[in-house]
Amino acid sequence: MRQIFLDTETTGLEHRLGHRIIEVGCVEMRNRRLTNRHFHRYLNPDRDIDAGALAVHGISLEFLQDKPRFPDIAEEFLDFVRGAELIIHNAPFDIGFLNAELALLDMAPVETVCRGVIDSLRLAKELHPGKKNNLNVLCERYGIDNSRRTLHGALLDAEILAEVYVAMTRGQESLIMEADQDENDQKETVLAAMSSGIRADIQRVPLVLKATDTELAEHAQLLSSIQKESKGRCLWLADETNTG
Repeated sequence: MRQIFLDTETTGLEHRLGHRIIEVGCVEMRNRRLTNRHFHRYLNPDRDIDAGALAVHGISLEFLQDKPRFPDIAEEFLDFVRGAELIIHNAPFDIGFLNAELALLDMAPVETVCRGVIDSLRLAKELHPGKKNNLNVLCERYGIDNSRRTLHGALLDAEILAEVYVAMTRGQESLIMEADQDENDQKETVLAAMSSGIRADIQRVPLVLKATDTELAEHAQLLSSIQKESKGRCLWLADETNTG
């Protein structure tokens, strides 16, 4: 499964008031492993940045003057996220801004090119009801190093979110096998999942781990011992006789 962890920084809190995106950051993950592919752009918003927003991300209008505008990177951005599942902390905020930018270009909403959107903030609230669930708190809760996060930044926050999401969903999310994985890779993934407590539901490629000749011999020896100790009342041998 291809997943994109996404974050944005903006000129203010409300796109309906004309606020714009000034930074977008995405990191790619396949089968719960980061691929080192990312998309990151600073954007010139052609408007002032609210003082409150500047205090959060520290991105000045002066810094953005020579940066591209959203129309310049829209197609490239959509190509990067196309077909992937988007994972966003407080997704309605970022999706609202992205779709507002796309609407100005008469382009369809971002959800139309993506496989779906997961709001990791909503997930965190379901896992930890009644508690704070911002990224800093989640990093502390799951033992993730966020010492680099002195200010908000879209790419850094997307990277941190990827770590947080894997920690939050460990033991809950199925492992998805790509059709082009060979059988040995599948076996290693399943065995690793079993040892770490992750439920491994193979959804695309069926996998059967057959017993070896040595294992079958040991099994037969164990049943023979049980048959002897139980004076001929070994239920497993009876079942095998009835079904043979």
